[in-house]
Amino acid sequence: MIKRVSSRGKIRKATLDDAKGIHQLVSQYANKKNDFLLPRSLTNIYETIRDYYVCQSRSGRIIGCGALHVVWEGLAEVKALAVSKKYQGWGIGSRLLEAILDEAIMMRISRVFALTMKTDFFIKHGFTVTEKSNLPHKVWGECVNCHLFPDCEEVAMIIEL
Repeated sequence: MIKRVSSRGKIRKATLDDAKGIHQLVSQYANKKNDFLLPRSLTNIYETIRDYYVCQSRSGRIIGCGALHVVWEGLAEVKALAVSKKYQGWGIGSRLLEAILDEAIMMRISRVFALTMKTDFFIKHGFTVTEKSNLPHKVWGECVNCHLFPDCEEVAMIIEL
């Protein structure tokens, strides 16, 4: 059976009204049990809401999110890419990543990276593994706040656009 994501949600830029839904979703994956995402405070989400895309269900619930965060000239990061467990496998993560990369192209960003433990997902979308040392030191500013630091298993991945 082919699953149709279009019947499951609409991808769009986030608004202030989405901040609490994004926070709830990211928090599901940013705890010591799951460790897939860095924790994000609600304040941080409000401050960076312009970076986010969401997937909204027909009922209005946020079932997916992801952000494009500009780091430097020609360089941006995919952050907080998450899909509600109930909706995984429906292509929502892929659609969110495509929207993020489309925006990067529109902004003339030539390289987009992700720090992830889900390497297969990013490889499927054209990313390759890179050395963490190839990324600017500024990227690691959030790492010191993570409970896994300095023994993090995240892999640096990058795509040239």
